Amino acid sequence: MSKYWDNETVYSQPTLQELRDKVKASNANAAKKKLTYDPIKPFSRRNICTSWWGQAWCSNLEQYADYATRLDRGKRYVKAGTVIDLQIKKGRIEARVQGSRKTPYKVEIRISPLSQESCDRIIEKCGRRIENMESLIKGELPSDLQELFTAKGGLFPSPKEISFDCSCPDWAIMCKHVAAVMYGIGVRFDENPFFFFELRGIDVDRFINVALESKVESMLNNADNISDRVIVGADLTALFGVL
Repeated sequence: MSKYWDNETVYSQPTLQELRDKVKASNANAAKKKLTYDPIKPFSRRNICTSWWGQAWCSNLEQYADYATRLDRGKRYVKAGTVIDLQIKKGRIEARVQGSRKTPYKVEIRISPLSQESCDRIIEKCGRRIENMESLIKGELPSDLQELFTAKGGLFPSPKEISFDCSCPDWAIMCKHVAAVMYGIGVRFDENPFFFFELRGIDVDRFINVALESKVESMLNNADNISDRVIVGADLTALFGVL
């Protein structure tokens, strides 16, 4: 086992095989207790996420880390399958991460809900194009909505809107177990982008309904506006030579 040091304490870095063996043992122990885990399974060891929104979430992690090495270790951990359970709830993520000890570490991440102003802005943005709503209903996110995630007040929380807690002894604000969970959240978003909305306290059903109603209202308001693409009767006569 390789070593790394902080100012006072010496910690051990388990090998990948050691981690996998401990994951297997923890899963077996959970099965005996009839516990249901929802593990994180990255797309591949090379690419943790494949969607633009999942990748954007992972890229956004850099502003949270007080020590860059924790991010690299977090990537290593999530790729090794050590995030054996991850649950996304309104404003909260609860996870279990297998580390060097026998018992998995418990990680909790809390995220502040969006303001009503931000919710209204997001709904208005999505309601401008019916294509966006169709994509959202199918569980997809159009790339032209990227600003809604990365911009200030968007779905991605700022450092002031997020807090971390881990049962491990690491003194860093973001330990490697928290970092692994943060990357794991990106994987979960890859699987279902609606988790973004649930995490920030937005009712997905209400969000879609309000946006659709806004779109229908907009279409009705423009119903009396004649389009240049509409062919009137006289033009039809000239075009087809009929009376």
